[in-house]
Amino acid sequence: MSQDDTAVAGWKDAIFNALKAADIQQLYYVPDAGHAHVIERAHQDPDMKAVVLTTEEEGVAMSCGAWLGGQRSVLLMQSSGVGNCVNMFSLLQSCRIPFLTFITMRGEYAEFNPWQGPMSKATQPVLEAMGIRVLRVTDPDEVQDVVEAALDAAFGAGEQIAVLISQRLIGRKKWSR
Repeated sequence: MSQDDTAVAGWKDAIFNALKAADIQQLYYVPDAGHAHVIERAHQDPDMKAVVLTTEEEGVAMSCGAWLGGQRSVLLMQSSGVGNCVNMFSLLQSCRIPFLTFITMRGEYAEFNPWQGPMSKATQPVLEAMGIRVLRVTDPDEVQDVVEAALDAAFGAGEQIAVLISQRLIGRKKWSR
Protein backbone atom coordinates (compact mmCIF):
# COMPACT_ATOMS: atom_id res chain seq x y z
CA MET A 1 0.00 0.00 0.00
CA SER A 2 1.46 3.36 -1.00
CA GLN A 3 1.59 6.31 1.39
CA ASP A 4 -1.33 7.92 -0.51
CA ASP A 5 -3.37 4.70 -0.22
CA THR A 6 -2.63 4.53 3.51
CA ALA A 7 -3.80 8.13 4.00
CA VAL A 8 -7.04 7.43 2.11
CA ALA A 9 -7.70 4.24 4.07
CA GLY A 10 -6.94 6.19 7.27
CA TRP A 11 -9.72 8.74 6.90
CA LYS A 12 -12.14 6.12 5.61
CA ASP A 13 -11.32 3.92 8.60
CA ALA A 14 -11.90 6.95 10.83
CA ILE A 15 -15.46 7.17 9.47
CA PHE A 16 -16.17 3.50 10.04
CA ASN A 17 -14.56 3.47 13.49
CA ALA A 18 -16.62 6.49 14.57
CA LEU A 19 -19.80 4.76 13.35
CA LYS A 20 -18.90 1.66 15.38
CA ALA A 21 -18.11 3.70 18.48
CA ALA A 22 -21.50 5.46 18.17
CA ASP A 23 -23.34 2.11 17.97
CA ILE A 24 -24.56 2.50 14.39
CA GLN A 25 -26.32 -0.79 13.72
CA GLN A 26 -27.70 -0.24 10.24
CA LEU A 27 -26.02 1.28 7.19
CA TYR A 28 -27.96 1.95 3.99
CA TYR A 29 -26.33 2.74 0.67
CA VAL A 30 -26.54 3.00 -3.07
CA PRO A 31 -23.25 1.57 -4.39
CA ASP A 32 -20.61 4.29 -4.72
CA ALA A 33 -16.84 4.06 -5.09
CA GLY A 34 -16.35 6.93 -2.65
CA HIS A 35 -18.08 4.96 0.10
CA ALA A 36 -16.76 1.51 -0.92
CA HIS A 37 -14.31 1.13 1.97
CA VAL A 38 -16.92 1.91 4.65
CA ILE A 39 -19.50 -0.30 2.91
CA GLU A 40 -17.04 -3.19 2.76
CA ARG A 41 -16.18 -2.81 6.45
CA ALA A 42 -19.89 -2.71 7.36
CA HIS A 43 -20.55 -5.93 5.44
CA GLN A 44 -17.69 -7.59 7.34
CA ASP A 45 -18.97 -6.48 10.74
CA PRO A 46 -21.38 -8.95 12.40
CA ASP A 47 -22.89 -6.17 14.55
CA MET A 48 -23.79 -3.93 11.61
CA LYS A 49 -26.37 -4.60 8.93
CA ALA A 50 -25.40 -3.12 5.55
CA VAL A 51 -28.34 -2.80 3.15
CA VAL A 52 -28.02 -1.96 -0.53
CA LEU A 53 -30.81 0.28 -1.85
CA THR A 54 -32.35 0.66 -5.28
CA THR A 55 -32.80 4.40 -4.70
CA GLU A 56 -31.62 6.83 -2.03
CA GLU A 57 -35.02 7.86 -0.67
CA GLU A 58 -35.55 4.29 0.55
CA GLY A 59 -32.66 4.96 2.94
CA VAL A 60 -34.43 7.97 4.45
CA ALA A 61 -37.51 5.87 5.19
CA MET A 62 -35.42 2.97 6.50
CA SER A 63 -33.48 5.35 8.76
CA CYS A 64 -36.80 6.49 10.24
CA GLY A 65 -37.84 2.89 10.77
CA ALA A 66 -34.55 1.99 12.41
CA TRP A 67 -34.91 4.91 14.83
CA LEU A 68 -38.49 3.98 15.68
CA GLY A 69 -37.27 0.41 16.25
CA GLY A 70 -34.60 1.59 18.69
CA GLN A 71 -31.55 1.47 16.43
CA ARG A 72 -29.19 4.04 15.01
CA SER A 73 -28.47 4.10 11.29
CA VAL A 74 -26.67 6.06 8.63
CA LEU A 75 -27.36 6.63 4.93
CA LEU A 76 -24.48 6.75 2.44
CA MET A 77 -25.09 8.34 -0.94
CA GLN A 78 -23.61 10.45 -3.69
CA SER A 79 -24.58 14.08 -4.26
CA SER A 80 -26.52 13.07 -7.36
CA GLY A 81 -28.90 11.09 -5.12
CA VAL A 82 -29.91 14.03 -2.93
CA GLY A 83 -32.51 15.17 -5.45
CA ASN A 84 -34.20 11.76 -5.18
CA CYS A 85 -34.76 12.27 -1.45
CA VAL A 86 -36.39 15.70 -1.22
CA ASN A 87 -39.94 14.49 -0.62
CA MET A 88 -38.82 11.94 1.97
CA PHE A 89 -36.76 14.55 3.83
CA SER A 90 -40.08 16.10 4.90
CA LEU A 91 -40.70 12.97 7.00
CA LEU A 92 -37.59 13.75 9.05
CA GLN A 93 -38.84 17.23 9.90
CA SER A 94 -42.47 16.30 10.48
CA CYS A 95 -41.63 13.42 12.80
CA ARG A 96 -38.47 14.94 14.28
CA ILE A 97 -36.39 11.86 13.53
CA PRO A 98 -32.63 12.03 14.17
CA PHE A 99 -30.89 11.45 10.84
CA LEU A 100 -27.34 11.21 9.56
CA THR A 101 -26.18 10.90 5.97
CA PHE A 102 -22.73 10.92 4.44
CA ILE A 103 -22.69 12.29 0.91
CA THR A 104 -19.76 11.94 -1.45
CA MET A 105 -19.66 14.94 -3.71
CA ARG A 106 -19.47 14.78 -7.49
CA GLY A 107 -19.42 17.67 -9.92
CA GLU A 108 -16.65 19.46 -8.06
CA TYR A 109 -12.91 18.94 -8.31
CA ALA A 110 -11.73 17.41 -11.60
CA GLU A 111 -15.18 16.14 -12.59
CA PHE A 112 -15.33 14.55 -16.04
CA ASN A 113 -19.10 14.05 -16.19
CA PRO A 114 -21.04 17.26 -16.94
CA TRP A 115 -24.28 15.68 -15.69
CA GLN A 116 -22.90 15.76 -12.13
CA GLY A 117 -22.50 19.56 -12.03
CA PRO A 118 -26.07 20.81 -11.52
CA MET A 119 -26.90 18.59 -8.53
CA SER A 120 -23.49 19.24 -7.04
CA LYS A 121 -24.26 22.96 -6.97
CA ALA A 122 -27.72 22.31 -5.53
CA THR A 123 -26.81 19.70 -2.89
CA GLN A 124 -26.09 21.96 0.08
CA PRO A 125 -28.90 24.48 -0.61
CA VAL A 126 -31.44 21.65 -1.07
CA LEU A 127 -30.41 19.97 2.17
CA GLU A 128 -30.56 23.24 4.08
CA ALA A 129 -33.95 24.12 2.57
CA MET A 130 -35.23 20.78 3.92
CA GLY A 131 -33.97 21.61 7.42
CA ILE A 132 -30.87 19.41 7.34
CA ARG A 133 -27.71 20.89 8.82
CA VAL A 134 -24.69 20.49 6.55
CA LEU A 135 -21.11 19.83 7.61
CA ARG A 136 -18.33 19.46 5.03
CA VAL A 137 -14.98 17.69 5.10
CA THR A 138 -12.22 18.59 2.70
CA ASP A 139 -9.12 17.51 4.59
CA PRO A 140 -8.31 14.01 5.89
CA ASP A 141 -7.17 15.46 9.22
CA GLU A 142 -10.65 16.87 9.96
CA VAL A 143 -12.66 13.75 9.10
CA GLN A 144 -12.74 12.14 12.55
CA ASP A 145 -13.69 15.35 14.36
CA VAL A 146 -16.44 16.24 11.88
CA VAL A 147 -17.87 12.71 11.86
CA GLU A 148 -17.93 12.56 15.66
CA ALA A 149 -19.58 16.01 15.81
CA ALA A 150 -22.20 14.86 13.29
CA LEU A 151 -22.92 11.71 15.31
CA ASP A 152 -23.31 13.78 18.50
CA ALA A 153 -25.64 16.25 16.79
CA ALA A 154 -27.79 13.54 15.23
CA PHE A 155 -28.05 11.05 18.06
CA GLY A 156 -27.37 13.32 21.03
CA ALA A 157 -29.30 16.42 20.02
CA GLY A 158 -31.80 14.72 17.69
CA GLU A 159 -30.83 16.77 14.63
CA GLN A 160 -30.83 15.92 10.94
CA ILE A 161 -27.25 16.12 9.66
CA ALA A 162 -25.54 15.68 6.30
CA VAL A 163 -21.77 15.37 6.05
CA LEU A 164 -20.55 16.31 2.59
CA ILE A 165 -17.29 14.59 1.66
CA SER A 166 -15.57 16.76 -0.93
CA GLN A 167 -14.58 15.33 -4.27
CA ARG A 168 -11.05 16.59 -3.73
CA LEU A 169 -10.80 14.51 -0.53
CA ILE A 170 -12.14 11.41 -2.28
CA GLY A 171 -9.76 11.95 -5.19
CA ARG A 172 -10.13 12.19 -8.92
CA LYS A 173 -12.57 9.72 -10.33
CA LYS A 174 -10.79 7.83 -13.07
CA TRP A 175 -12.73 6.75 -16.10
CA SER A 176 -11.18 4.18 -18.41
CA ARG A 177 -12.23 4.05 -22.03
